[in-house]
Amino acid sequence: MSKSFGMKGYMKGALLLTLSALIVKALSAVYRVPFQNLVGDQGFYVYQQVYPFISLFVVWTSGGFAVAISKMLADADNGKEGTHHQKGFISRTIFQYLTVLSLIFFAILFFGAEWLATLMGDQELALLLRTGSFVTLFMPILSLMKGIFQSRGEMTPVAYAQVFEQAIRVSIILIGAIFVMTTSKSLYLAGNMAILGTVIGEIAGVLLLIYYTKKLTSIPRLKKNHRLKKWPIIKEVTALSLSVSMSSLLLLGFQLIDSFTVYSLLLETGMNEQTAKITKGIYDRGQPLVQLGIIIASSLSLAIVPLVAHYSKKQSGRGAIPFIQLTYRSTIIFGFAAALGLVIVMPYVNEMLFETNSLSVILKIYVLQIIPLSIILTFTAILQGYGKLKIPAFILLGVLLLKVVGNFTLIPKLSLLGVALTSNIALFLCAFILMIYLKRVTKVHYASSNFYIKLLLASLSMIISVFVSERILIFTCEGLFSGRLKAVFFTLCLVGIGAFVFLTFVAKFRLLVEKEWFLLPFGRKMAGYQLWLNKKK
Repeated sequence: MSKSFGMKGYMKGALLLTLSALIVKALSAVYRVPFQNLVGDQGFYVYQQVYPFISLFVVWTSGGFAVAISKMLADADNGKEGTHHQKGFISRTIFQYLTVLSLIFFAILFFGAEWLATLMGDQELALLLRTGSFVTLFMPILSLMKGIFQSRGEMTPVAYAQVFEQAIRVSIILIGAIFVMTTSKSLYLAGNMAILGTVIGEIAGVLLLIYYTKKLTSIPRLKKNHRLKKWPIIKEVTALSLSVSMSSLLLLGFQLIDSFTVYSLLLETGMNEQTAKITKGIYDRGQPLVQLGIIIASSLSLAIVPLVAHYSKKQSGRGAIPFIQLTYRSTIIFGFAAALGLVIVMPYVNEMLFETNSLSVILKIYVLQIIPLSIILTFTAILQGYGKLKIPAFILLGVLLLKVVGNFTLIPKLSLLGVALTSNIALFLCAFILMIYLKRVTKVHYASSNFYIKLLLASLSMIISVFVSERILIFTCEGLFSGRLKAVFFTLCLVGIGAFVFLTFVAKFRLLVEKEWFLLPFGRKMAGYQLWLNKKK
């Protein structure tokens, strides 16, 4: 075991893992903007149709299974005789199980590519599905190595591998798109290069972890042990992996449902193929915006949830209640600010990032998903800390079913507005049910009515300041510039003003007290600003 494996070393490694996860999430959201600029809305549609198929398995195995493996190996490390063989048996069983799952998913994607493409209504997507199928073959070894490192407190290799594989992936996606669009200009070939980038990125991550594996003094040997049973291990790792990744799988599940329904249903409404592809591509612009909006919630879940898991086991004191309250209030504050801020400046953000302000009204509705997704992301993680897995899983499955029914019901009547409304209704309902369930489990009181009043006042202040600033900018900048340059200038000014006003009111109203800011990622400066703002003159 690593010599640095103690609380200090563990917390240092956990912080590094948190930062790497945030970098990966940020890169995942940001690269879509230049990619869309290179291939256009139709090319973006091509990539986004296939992306959920690949990411669904990657997130479940590389994320969920890795954490589950690390927990099971750490629990098995009790210092007794035979522990090493027990860990080896667990590793061997999970590796075999993952290999079977990988081969099943590979067969579905590779041999069923044409069938899946037909279901989506676009036969040309089959090539991308076949290319993406190879990602699954590297997941068993990648998940196992990540899990072994994390179980030993060796977070550095995992963190480096995550950032490295994402950096390689993004580089190939963008370089490939540039190459294709300057040569053949084939949108489907550009999409295939993007999927190939994911495959090569995963291979790069595996190779880096293999390099670090050679430095380990010992690893669990994959020996047979007939006294141990495989089924309980398989059952436990499946439940744990799904619980760890369920909130991410929900978002990908929504995207997968949209891949199967939106384009084909738009065609049924009478829209021609090219227009339907472009329309779906424009709608998909909302995904990177939502991903950026929930990065703060992601950081909160990664930073605070371990505290919840730790204090929930304590019998004395208030346990995890203060951390749950802090998680909820900070999630609401930043989720609300991100969603509302994007709604206010959407036409400018849309044009600045994606060249046109097409369907800005639909995208305004789309980005409201940030609020419920922020709650879902953190609350599922908190419930996981309490060991409550079954009910949240059933809730998320019910929400996915509601999404399917909603798409088939509303798209023929409302087109893309139906897609956005269905997603929002399903996600807000999911967040509301999770809040009720967690309250039943913990008896927690999330926030006072005074908190909501002050949050509303801070939000109104942001809206008014942005509206007034926009009028001033329009009056003073009339004729100076237009088009995308104007959108960039207006976005940067309005976002900066809105964020400053909102955070100033949040600090002045003390929606979070200073000691709570210190628990949040990068909250130290905000605590200092709040102290300065509220000191007696």
